[in-house]
Amino acid sequence: MKTAIVHEWFVNYAGSERCVESFTNLWPEADVFALVDFLNDDQRKIILKGKKAKTSFIQKLPFARKKHRYYLPLFPKAIEQFNLSEYDIIISSSHAVAKGVKTRKDQLHISYCYSPMRYAWESADEYLKGFKGSVAKLFINYLRKWDLKSAKNPNHIIAISKYIGERIKRIYNIDAPVIYPPVDTHLFEIGEKEDYYLVASRMVPYKKMDLAVEAFNQMPDKKLVVIGDGPEMNKIKSIAKSNIEILGHQPFEMLKDKMMRAKAFIFTAEEDFGIVVVEAMACGTPVIAFGKGGASETVIDNKTGILFEEQNVNSLIAAVKKFESEESKFDKQKIRQHSELFSRKVFEKNIAEFVNNKSKEFFG
Repeated sequence: MKTAIVHEWFVNYAGSERCVESFTNLWPEADVFALVDFLNDDQRKIILKGKKAKTSFIQKLPFARKKHRYYLPLFPKAIEQFNLSEYDIIISSSHAVAKGVKTRKDQLHISYCYSPMRYAWESADEYLKGFKGSVAKLFINYLRKWDLKSAKNPNHIIAISKYIGERIKRIYNIDAPVIYPPVDTHLFEIGEKEDYYLVASRMVPYKKMDLAVEAFNQMPDKKLVVIGDGPEMNKIKSIAKSNIEILGHQPFEMLKDKMMRAKAFIFTAEEDFGIVVVEAMACGTPVIAFGKGGASETVIDNKTGILFEEQNVNSLIAAVKKFESEESKFDKQKIRQHSELFSRKVFEKNIAEFVNNKSKEFFG
């Protein structure tokens, strides 16, 4: 079976690229397609095994490397222009338009979906900042119609979490099975715990890093270590009190070391999945997380961490106090063992089985 892998864009090594890395592990002979491909040599070796993706006309447009998202109005046309006629199986890795590739009825198309297109739905207002009036409305209506129509292209859509599965059901009216994305749990190990909490994330508004800082401002006897950088860095620095250590962006080895030795990891965002939560558990570190989104599916309340109900300071403080009163019952080995359910090995086994089973059904 000749296989094609379709991804939106290759510009860095993030969560969705980890999934493509596994797809190329499973199907090393597959050809890869993307709107743009600007990976460096190291990233290319990991994700694409040294190959270059077959790209769209957007690759050659001005500033495409850093401003490719500005060409959003052209994405549907660009993805539809890929010629996949010679392939039997198409696997799309989609959070926007990859699922919209044109296929025939005798081709099996399986889409691994990180979310329905955010630009058309929950992030529409954010994308359209600076645009006003009827033009913006027309554009969003066009995107939504295209997104709904293109959701009918794949034979099967897989969701990255139940949380995303519910969004797929609500927007597309499609029941999507869940296969959790890969986490490289083998890169982490259990360490000796020290007397501090850790939060690590990009400093952007929806990550709610300020919530963690404000909560620990009210708990001056507890130390919080903050790793990350982004637009909210100055805000975080300005509100943090002396019990909060802000380290900024750190390389992997430093993040891993801090994660291994933290008494607990703080997670305040409502995420689609949340890879960093599983990474913390792979260090045997309990997670104190907001109990909505992906974290509610990966953290077992009172066993591998504590889930707090409200995304506010008081709820987080109460969760930290509850954790400290029950800290001795959290078993590092069991937390580590639980994280293995989300390992790359498990992901590749589940994806391979799904594709193989659907191929047998489809091709006979």
